[in-house]
Amino acid sequence: MANIKDYELLQQIGSGTYSVVHKGINKKTRQLCAIKIMERRKFSKTNYIDNLIQEISFHKKLDHRYIVKMYDFCWDASNIYIIMELCEFSLASFIKKRSRLSENTVRIFIRQLAEALKYLRENEISHFDLKPQNLLLTRNNPNSVYVLKLCDFGFAQHLSNDEEESSMLKGSYLYMAPEIAIYRKYDARADLYSIGVILYECLFGNAPYSSKTIDEILEKIKSRQKIELPSNAKISNECEDLLTRLLHHDPDKRISFQEFFNHDFVDMKHAPSDENMEKAIEIFQNAVEEDTKQNYSEAYHLYCEGLTYFVPSINAEVGAKKAALREKAANYLKRAEEIKQFIICSSSTQNVNVVEPAVLKTQSSSTQSVQNALEPSANYKALYEKCYSNDHLKNGLEIGKSGEYYAYEHKLENALENFKRALTILVPLLNKEADPERKKLLHKQILEWMKEAESIKSILETQKNIELSSSDTSTNSHCVIS
Repeated sequence: MANIKDYELLQQIGSGTYSVVHKGINKKTRQLCAIKIMERRKFSKTNYIDNLIQEISFHKKLDHRYIVKMYDFCWDASNIYIIMELCEFSLASFIKKRSRLSENTVRIFIRQLAEALKYLRENEISHFDLKPQNLLLTRNNPNSVYVLKLCDFGFAQHLSNDEEESSMLKGSYLYMAPEIAIYRKYDARADLYSIGVILYECLFGNAPYSSKTIDEILEKIKSRQKIELPSNAKISNECEDLLTRLLHHDPDKRISFQEFFNHDFVDMKHAPSDENMEKAIEIFQNAVEEDTKQNYSEAYHLYCEGLTYFVPSINAEVGAKKAALREKAANYLKRAEEIKQFIICSSSTQNVNVVEPAVLKTQSSSTQSVQNALEPSANYKALYEKCYSNDHLKNGLEIGKSGEYYAYEHKLENALENFKRALTILVPLLNKEADPERKKLLHKQILEWMKEAESIKSILETQKNIELSSSDTSTNSHCVIS
């Protein structure tokens, strides 16, 4: 066990109600660290000793790249000390310094927080005090990108089952889920609401219920005051969807943990990692092989799939390595676009039935020319003829077909939106379909549009990340969260 005499206390770098944090250095190893100091005399007047024991207990067993490491703890007659990994500053000070963060930066931080949260859930732990002050930022060297790390497990709780309820008041009111503040009956889903508040503050500079006093905050919470996005907000549809679903007052309507981890904005599946980089390289090798064999449609989709694993790594690097990754991504993107252009030209000239949506702007200038080039496939025609009186199915097919038109004209955002709308309609219908032949045709059409949607999404994400500007391509948003 450590002895505080083995450490030299340097400048104070943080403080809270019951503790202060100093930068420190191990006199023997010269390793820098953070030392959290808590006065023992304060414990007799509060229940903080229980929280402290809990914090030490959890920290000793947790080992994750996005959770602050605890090296050791010790005590003397006056204080208790926790020796931890040193981080540069908190997300709170990072936001304060910059007013608001770009969506790309926020996506990276939220993804890292999601990975930490998933690890906690695998260990049956809920944090219950998620806020920017408890999210620290650090980097390996001055030229590295910032990495987010979760700290302060004083309010954390072990769950004996998936969603055990609690009644003890925990957390900070500004980031506290309504069910805690109002009913004091809550479960792990309270952490999801807190993430929504953090996401909101990162994007817009202030928490939704920012107020001068705690009473004002509580009044807004108890009256279920609507949470509005700023009228001039510029965020993507994916970001807005996640924000809206996280900030539901009713936990039963709030996004679930699994939905959060799988959400397109978080996109943990494609998070930067050595494994995903290896996967991207393997997919690109397959794409080149199919390209060489002139299997262009398959090559196109493989290039796009590889980019989904490759592109997130661009934002995880800096300097020359980041520039090199950006150049590689641009080359893969260029080849994918060249192949798609060839497919379009071949389809228009040969008048084949199965025509892939385009991802490059063509010379078509009229709706008629688009329709001629995008003659419906045999599968689409057969399915459309079997719509009979099913207007819902017919509507879904027409929306999906319009997605193909938009893609052909290089209106990729519109194309992706229409494919998503179509799939939202068609996928539930597939599960209910009783006619075997129609079900087979519908299943094939859904798979085709899913593949196209994923490829277009990959193209858009790659284009956005290759741009020198860190700002996101988006549209104005204004909505109310109930």
